[in-house]
Amino acid sequence: MNVERHFHRQLDELKMHVLEMAAYTERAVVKATEALLERDADAAERIIEDDATINDMELHIDEVSLHLLALDAPMARDLRFITGVRRAIIDFERMGDEAVNLAEKTIFLARLPELPHPQLLNEMVSVVLDMLKVTLEAFREQNVDKAVDVCRMDYKADDLNVKILKQTMDDMVCETTGVRRAINTILAARHLERVGDLATNVAETTIFIAKGLNVKHQCQKT
Repeated sequence: MNVERHFHRQLDELKMHVLEMAAYTERAVVKATEALLERDADAAERIIEDDATINDMELHIDEVSLHLLALDAPMARDLRFITGVRRAIIDFERMGDEAVNLAEKTIFLARLPELPHPQLLNEMVSVVLDMLKVTLEAFREQNVDKAVDVCRMDYKADDLNVKILKQTMDDMVCETTGVRRAINTILAARHLERVGDLATNVAETTIFIAKGLNVKHQCQKT
């Protein structure tokens, strides 16, 4: 088989593996937010158990990409793609970790007397899931415009995180259960905000792969 053809076949397989990891990670985050909003401790337990799969995917993709870098010495866009994949899988794995963190908060909150979640938390879930959806579309399509949209959406997630913090602190009372509930709500919002940050990282990586521009920490200004 032609060496170049073999390399590009391996590159296509690498892309398939990273998109599979991205989809699995998205499902984990979606299920974690559903469990949180529905106080479903059983679903949360399953999310924690399934995290090992995301970790295994990261290790496999890392090994394959390192092999391509070491043996094939790719140039230009192919090099950017492989480098970008190695960045992105770290962020996907961390999103999986945040899904686990959300699941742990769900298990705690499910033990407490049921109260409505703050409306802001529902809004933040919607924003973060939209960010993640658009990020994966941008990464899959190498669409810079969508990647920039994600960077701008991150402002909304950050703002909601601050508002939830202020609201829950205002709602705190001396009663122990109320304080513990508020703290876990704050932490859940922080984990959601972190997923938004990681989605933004992947958007920045998409711009790097597509255009060769390093916009790390400057994506929102693009």
